[in-house]
Amino acid sequence: MTRLVLTTDSSAAGALEQAGLGDLVLAVNRRLVWGAPLSGAELETFFAPRTTQPPGLHWLDDTPAWRLEKSGVKGRGLIELLFECDSAELWIEPNPNAQLLLLWLLDHCGGERVAVSRFVIRQLDVAAGDVDPERLAEQNPRTINPSQGHVELAGRAWRAYRSPTPRAWVDLLKTDLSLLPQLEQSAIGLLEELPSVTTGLGATETRILELIAPGEVQPFEVFPGDQKRNERRVFDYWEVGTLLDGLARCPVPAISGLEEGPFSLDMHVDPSRHARYKQSRLSLTDLGKAVLAGEEDFCRHNPISRWWGGTHLTSDRLWRWDRDSRALLSPV
Repeated sequence: MTRLVLTTDSSAAGALEQAGLGDLVLAVNRRLVWGAPLSGAELETFFAPRTTQPPGLHWLDDTPAWRLEKSGVKGRGLIELLFECDSAELWIEPNPNAQLLLLWLLDHCGGERVAVSRFVIRQLDVAAGDVDPERLAEQNPRTINPSQGHVELAGRAWRAYRSPTPRAWVDLLKTDLSLLPQLEQSAIGLLEELPSVTTGLGATETRILELIAPGEVQPFEVFPGDQKRNERRVFDYWEVGTLLDGLARCPVPAISGLEEGPFSLDMHVDPSRHARYKQSRLSLTDLGKAVLAGEEDFCRHNPISRWWGGTHLTSDRLWRWDRDSRALLSPV
């Protein structure tokens, strides 16, 4: 009997495999909270059997080649594999990227109703990679048997996130999301990463400034992680490093003292550059202090160009979020 376990993070997959919770444990390790969205054609082929998809655009691309060869699933499509296994479980972590992947998986499999009936969803309250395998094996996470109602809600939410404005995503908060219990918290968490109506920064950027405010702070002290002071969990290691770059390496910086960059793989593999980065002592500039106090708008001093779902945020097309009133402000 082959028990397939799917999760949304490589660290989680390793922990679940060590805990002996599946015969075949695979991670769909696609980042959806960062960067430009996939095109319609890329979405169609991502979970399909391997044909001519470029590297990085097939759901098994982040699984080590040796594991694919050993398990015999190399090149498989997701739905094809679901029907080959005796049972399938989706172990979903509470962070927003994992919740978005759940939406996508349900929407994709919803076209094949029998495929949806092939798996159950197990919703974790913690990051599986942060839990000892023995303790993980003892976990009894909430189980959801997906129905057509789950598929319809996931499809609506997935289309909303990919829309060219955040309006449809905000409208989700006006509806009943209880079928997917962790969706509402993730929806709010993502909206909080839109530029603030007062400071022009998202919640993670704001938290970085708060942690640097005392001065003489080393860069990795502001990164999120297990038992770290930055409790935001929307962005991962590489994404937070890029956000820190954006606050320090811009025309009018909010942070001073970052001695090395950009935050890239090249920097990480160069011992001297990486050491300089780690040893940096960060402080807020005058602009950083004013932004943190709500007296200045970072976006008025620096160009903006980044993606939030299907929305391209630019200096002249900047959607903002009012956290206090939970209101979306359209570009002026």
